[in-house]
Amino acid sequence: MRPDQEKRITVVIPNYNGIKYIENCLRSVLAQTEPCEVIVVDNGSTDGSLQRIREAFPTVRVMELGANTGFCHACNTGIHVTRTEFVMLLNDDTTMEPDCIEKLRAAIERRPYAFSVQAKMLRMHCEEGQPQQIDGAGDLYCAMGWAFARGKGKSAQKYRKPCGIFSSCAGAALYRRSVFDVIGYLDERHFCYLEDVDLGFRAQRFGFRNYYEPEAVVYHAGSASSGGTYSAFKEVLTAGNNYYLLYKNLPGVQYALNVPLIQLGIAIKRKYFNGKGLGEAYEKGLDRGKMLVERAKAADAAARYGLPAAGDPIPEEACYEVTDERTQHVLPLYLGGKVHTGPAGFFHCVRIQGLLWLGLIQRLFV
Repeated sequence: MRPDQEKRITVVIPNYNGIKYIENCLRSVLAQTEPCEVIVVDNGSTDGSLQRIREAFPTVRVMELGANTGFCHACNTGIHVTRTEFVMLLNDDTTMEPDCIEKLRAAIERRPYAFSVQAKMLRMHCEEGQPQQIDGAGDLYCAMGWAFARGKGKSAQKYRKPCGIFSSCAGAALYRRSVFDVIGYLDERHFCYLEDVDLGFRAQRFGFRNYYEPEAVVYHAGSASSGGTYSAFKEVLTAGNNYYLLYKNLPGVQYALNVPLIQLGIAIKRKYFNGKGLGEAYEKGLDRGKMLVERAKAADAAARYGLPAAGDPIPEEACYEVTDERTQHVLPLYLGGKVHTGPAGFFHCVRIQGLLWLGLIQRLFV
């Protein structure tokens, strides 16, 4: 990389107690063949990782939040200060092949209507003697209201062709910066989990597309900050966030069309999580989703009539202090509501409905 090359990409890395992985993550970013700015947004870490970053990586910009404000707010904090053409969101428990960002940039430039391109995510840790496995080759969504990672757990030798996907996993994806100003940012009511599915869904409502690029490779530890694959914390958030994103992204008629399958999906998941000992967490999640919908409805109504809306403030101690060019974040940077795209959006909804039905088949075979 020549030092005089103009940087067109900013990598935003939310960090929360990531001391086990963050150094290797940053080394892999700084070794990329594509020049890029790097921002780490620290979400109130207490494990010493923030100090380690500042000491070992003086060229990395650090934005320090005083508490855990959630993945969405941390990403939005970084995105809002970027000035580059593209933004990459990257988990702190990842490492990349040296040409990963270059491959992602080339892939998104080939597609003028692309909002995002996801890397091929491989599991960083595999059992001894086991072949390397895919962690995710793009996210899919189906009419039962289920989101799932394409190819998860399958051989790393598979999924070798680029293709369209429903949404990109925000753990390792490149985004066209200007589109955020059209469709909105990561919805901070989600806090974390499924915020990237919501973002990809919204992008499609506005006519943009999401893609998968297998030549861009990222290694992912997975669930490094949330307690593993199955946890009450995760199920409360995913169940609620899924309920909320369906309300936001499906117009009334389309929602009614999908209600039977959505209810079937809820029933199946209820039985599944009861069997895992997480039934109570799943029910709490559904209640949380209903609460998020009511908050969104209240905010939409207030905006419609020009009334002040009650905010959903993040913890006061998490506000970003004003020093130099920094800006203070007292309220969330972005809270979503019902998506409205006008008459032109009808054709996008028809296409999305086809993807939701196709997702039922893909859920069985990918």
